[in-house]
Amino acid sequence: MNMTTRYYTGFKTIVIYEVIRFLRLWLQTLLPPVITMTLYFIIFGTFIGERLPSFNHFTFMQFMAPGLIMMAIINNSFGNVVASFYSLRFQKSIEEILISPLPYVLILIGFIVGGILRGCFVGLLVSVVALFFTHLQMHHLWITLSVSILTATLFSLAGFTNAIYAKNFDDITIIPTFVLTPLTYLGGVFYSIQQLPPAWQFLSKLNPILYVVNAFRYGILGMSDIPVFHAMVMISVITILLFFLNLYLLKKGTGLRA
Repeated sequence: MNMTTRYYTGFKTIVIYEVIRFLRLWLQTLLPPVITMTLYFIIFGTFIGERLPSFNHFTFMQFMAPGLIMMAIINNSFGNVVASFYSLRFQKSIEEILISPLPYVLILIGFIVGGILRGCFVGLLVSVVALFFTHLQMHHLWITLSVSILTATLFSLAGFTNAIYAKNFDDITIIPTFVLTPLTYLGGVFYSIQQLPPAWQFLSKLNPILYVVNAFRYGILGMSDIPVFHAMVMISVITILLFFLNLYLLKKGTGLRA
C-alpha cells in the first residue's frame, strides 16, 4: 500500500466515522433542529408573519425561510465538530489519530467534511420543511450551493477551534450559547438591516453571520442587504484564516498535549 492510498484510507475513515456518528445519533443530531425550525415557521411565520408587511414583494415567511435554513447549517456544522473532536480529546482517542502517519491537514479536513455533511444535510431537511409553509424560488443555484458549503466549512472550523480550547464539556456550550446564538439572532434572520438606524446598521455589518444569511437569501430570493460579492469575499477570507489557525493549533498540539 503506497503512501497516497494510506492517506486516502485514513482520511476516508475519519469522514465515515463522522457521518456514521451523526446518523446513528439521529434523535439527537437530526430530529431536534428540524422540530425547532418547524416551530419557528409556525410561530414566527404563520402566527406573527401574517401581520407583518412584505419585504420587496416577498412575504415575511419567504424572507425568513433562508435565514432559518442558514441557522440550521451554522448550528449543526459547528455542533458536529466541537462535540466530536472534544469527545475524542476527552477519551484520549485523539492521540491514536495524531500518532498515525496521516498529515495534520487531512485530519483537520476530515473533521471539517463531517461538519459540512451534517450541516448541509440538516439544511436540506429544513428546506423541505420550509416548502410546507411557503413557496421558495431558486434565484441563483450556484450561489446558494456555494454559500451553503462555505458557511458549513466556516462554522465547522469555528467548532474545531472551540473544541481545541475547551477544557471541559461546559466549555463546548459557552460559545454556542453566548456568542453564536446572539450573533445569529442579530444576523438579519428575522429582519432587514435597512430597517435599522445608521449606527445599528454599521454595528450589524461587523457580524459575520449577516453576510452568510444575506448571501444565502440572495441565492434563493434574489434580495440582499449586502453586496453579494462582498459577502462571498468576507466569508472566504474568514474561512481561510480559520483553516490555517486550526492547522497551526493542531500542529502545535494546543490543548492536545500535556
